[in-house]
Formats: sequence, structure tokens, C-alpha cells
Amino acid sequence: MRKFVVFFSFYICAFCAESVSAAAPSANAAVVAAEQKFASELAQKHDLDQAAILAVLAKAHYQQSVIDTMTHPAEAKPWKEYRPIFVSERRIEDGAAFYREHAALLRQVEAATGVPAELLVTIVGVETNYGRNAGRYHVIDALTTLAFYYPPRQEFFRAELAQLFLLRGPSFPYALEELMGSYAGAMGWGQFMPSSIAQFARDGDGDGKIDLWNSLPDIFASVANYFVAHGWQKGGPVALPATVAANARNIEPEGLTPVYPLQQLAEWGYTPDPTPANPLDPLTPATLITLEGATGREIWITFANFYCISRYNRSPLYSLAVLQLSQAIAAEVASAP
Repeated sequence: MRKFVVFFSFYICAFCAESVSAAAPSANAAVVAAEQKFASELAQKHDLDQAAILAVLAKAHYQQSVIDTMTHPAEAKPWKEYRPIFVSERRIEDGAAFYREHAALLRQVEAATGVPAELLVTIVGVETNYGRNAGRYHVIDALTTLAFYYPPRQEFFRAELAQLFLLRGPSFPYALEELMGSYAGAMGWGQFMPSSIAQFARDGDGDGKIDLWNSLPDIFASVANYFVAHGWQKGGPVALPATVAANARNIEPEGLTPVYPLQQLAEWGYTPDPTPANPLDPLTPATLITLEGATGREIWITFANFYCISRYNRSPLYSLAVLQLSQAIAAEVASAP
């Protein structure tokens, strides 16, 4: 769930073509050599059987739809088109119903970690529609396709493929070839990449296993731990719309890291709108994002917790959609407990 870049989610899969096994492009010498080198290095470094690794790779099916989807992400849409996909009445109602059904467990995890229950609900809702769309690809197919047939990010996906081979033992007792996930190899309700499972997944129900498909305690504990590990600040601000002064200084931040004190942004002409009920420390680090909204340009002041959400998916559109949907779900739950 950064995992990453961890931006491999159900919502993008909604735009996917049906996953269809297809014969891989004619394996050229470079691909064969890359697979051999991958297997050799992985075997030597982790005391594995090189022949067994190659045997698994030989059974993997090339997926053209994986490549097609990777090159047409939903984040390419402007905010005014992206937001309605996620912040809809149906999603709010479904999220509130799910929250109420599992309120005791969600609040237990929130109390233990500081991560809001509505954020946990929103993540599993956006990522997999509460487990209903946890992925239609064999993970080995998706990762092998991307590791050897998608040069733009092959190093990242080869590292994830290597980690997939290392997910073994009593805490993760699943046959590698049977694991199902997204077009990018993300797994479970929270869509964790193999590296995120290794680093952040948790056994929430105490049965000695990590089950991100069938155990809600494991799912909630793992997603919450992901946020905690990436610096979630309990009760901290996430993002606020900005009022922009007529003579505001033009700022074009690089990335989402909060690097400007709130006081500095105010001096440059950017202040929160409305002013928070609990005034923020003027030295609170923040930054700006500019989006194309339904009624024109939107400028938001974002904080460390916004950056934390973006570790799940680097797109600011994703982070803002998650924030707004979580707020709407919380309001719906509060209106009719």
C-alpha cells in the first residue's frame, strides 16, 4: 500500500482492459539474458535455487493489458474529471455502511495507531471496493511482464519481483503462483506491493499469519501501520483550500514535501480558507498544489499528512480524493450513527 511508488489500485483497474493471457513477444536474447541474470543474482544473494526461480518465470504469462494500462493511468485526468470518479454519493454511502459494520474494529485500530477510521475505510474502498476488486491478474504474470517488458520502470519492478520470491515462511504461507493482484502486482484489500508486505504488513488478529485478503484485523492493521511508518501525525492537518491574495507571489513547488512554514506562505499571499477552528502553529511545514477544478483553478495548502497519503500513490489527485472522501464518510457516519 510506498510501497513505491505504491499507486497500484483498484480504481485504475476500473479503466483496465480485461486481463488476458497472451503469448509473450518473441523472447529476444536481451530478455533471456535479463531473466538469467535476475535468477542468478537472486539465488546467490538469498541462498535460493536458481533453477527453481527460472522455472517459475518460465510459467509466467506475458500480459499485454498490463503494459497498456501502465501507459494510460487515471492520474492523467484533470482534477475536475478525476474527483467525481471517487467522491460520489455511492462511494460515500458504501463507505459509511462499511464503517458502521466494522466500527468496533476500526476504532480499536484508530486508538492504537492514531490513523483515523474513516481513512482506513476510504483506502480499502478506493483501492479494491472493500475486497470486491482485489485484482484479476496472477501477481507473477504482472510483475514478470513489467520487470522484463516495460523498460521505463523495469528496475523498480524487478526489485518487486525479487521480493515476491522472498515472501515465504509461516507468516505468509501462500503459493507464489496462486497470488492474485492488480495489473502492477499489488495485493490484498489495501493493494500492497511485495516490498510493502515485507515492510509494513501486520498480523492484526494474532493467528501468526498475514492475510491481506480475508482478515480485516490484518488488513486494517497493515494499512494503518503503513501510514504510521510514513509519518502520520495524529490529529494533524492534511490539506486546506487556500485564499490567494491578488498580489500573491508565484510559487511552483517541486513535489509534495511540506517545506514552507505556514507563516511564510501567508506572507507570500496564501492563507487557509476557512481559518481552522484550532489555529495552526505558524511554523507548521506546508506546501501548495494547484489543480484544475470544475469551476476553475484550485490552490490547496497541504501538510505532512497529505504527503503521508501520497506515499500510497504519488499523485496529488489521489491524496486529495482520499481526503475528501474520508471526510464525507465521517460526516455521513456522524449524521446517522
